[in-house]
Amino acid sequence: MNTAINPNHYDVIVLGGGAAGLMCSITAGNRGRRVLVLESANKIGKKILMSGGGRCNFTNLHTEPSRYISANRHFCKSALSRYTQWDFIALVDKHRVAYHEKDPEVGNGQLFCDDSSKDILAMLEAECSAAGVTINVESAVSDVRHVEDDESVRFQVRSNGSRFTSESLVLATGGLSIPKMGATDFGYQLARQFELNVLETSAGLVPFTFTGSIHELTNKLSGISVPAILHNDRASFREAILFTHRGLSGPAALQLSSYWQPGEAICLNLLPDDDAETMLLQAKQAQPKVVLRTVLNELLPRALVLELQNNYWPSFAETKLAEIPDSRLKEIAALLNGWELKPAATEGYRTAEVTLGGIDTNELSSRTMEAKTIPGLYCIGEVVDVTGHLGGFNFQWAWASASAAGQVA
Repeated sequence: MNTAINPNHYDVIVLGGGAAGLMCSITAGNRGRRVLVLESANKIGKKILMSGGGRCNFTNLHTEPSRYISANRHFCKSALSRYTQWDFIALVDKHRVAYHEKDPEVGNGQLFCDDSSKDILAMLEAECSAAGVTINVESAVSDVRHVEDDESVRFQVRSNGSRFTSESLVLATGGLSIPKMGATDFGYQLARQFELNVLETSAGLVPFTFTGSIHELTNKLSGISVPAILHNDRASFREAILFTHRGLSGPAALQLSSYWQPGEAICLNLLPDDDAETMLLQAKQAQPKVVLRTVLNELLPRALVLELQNNYWPSFAETKLAEIPDSRLKEIAALLNGWELKPAATEGYRTAEVTLGGIDTNELSSRTMEAKTIPGLYCIGEVVDVTGHLGGFNFQWAWASASAAGQVA
């Protein structure tokens, strides 16, 4: 095929115009590669625009491999070390996008736009334009084929009745989270078509749901947030939890959801700064004539204390501390420091921020993101089995994995 006079031939075709797809296109375009982005939605970067409450938590100052979940925990190290949070911050500074660290006194390292997520998308669009990248929106892909013609034509892609060819093909199709934004399993289907192993997927960074009495309790407390420690046998997070009409959300719940398996219990410490047993026994000595909720109201929201009282110690609701047996106070203390809850499920992909699992990293080069068995095929971003913690880590994986692929695709 004479590619020199074929306007539908590109050096690189990128499937997906999200964070990873755009960054990869920029990196490849800056090397002089002719790049086409095919995005099925009516505009690029939809998840960028909605992220961080509309302000885009675009990276994290504390990015490191330990903040990522993968069947191969070492896989992300190469890409993250070669395109760091400081590299992306330099790009943001170049475009004079105003940003800030959220709650710097807490030290979570989360960076957000001062104004709008639109600033990050406009920056990426400007970089794409400068790099000569062609972007086609509303361009659903109907067929992808791997061909063996020659090194310049390895892939054929059909979209909207047109046939495009390329030397390199990049899967930047995202995961299954938030289907209303257009998320599908298309990337996983393609990977399987190319005989790449795809690990089981599940919703990550997602609220928990409950049934029965705990659901009734969380529903009554909907909107109340408290600092807490939420943990299971695999992980522990000290951040806020938020009671919702369906269950538990907030940063600690979202974080732990990525480490939770259906049927398992989770443990909630409502007094992370206190040894509840010591505190209650001391209160009994110091304030023998007060009722228990008076002590707890100093530490927890009144509505939460009332619901705990109604559900766990109703017979002692009006009993003075002096008259409550130490053994009963110890039981209540154990609840406050270790409330065991069994979620019915999570809210699933509908509200999940990320997808756990995906294309098996054993199929890919950690240096280039290229498939080991299909020369010219690259897989980046959320479609790969690398999932970050809450707080900008997933965007940083998108930038880093995209940069790794874009340098060679």
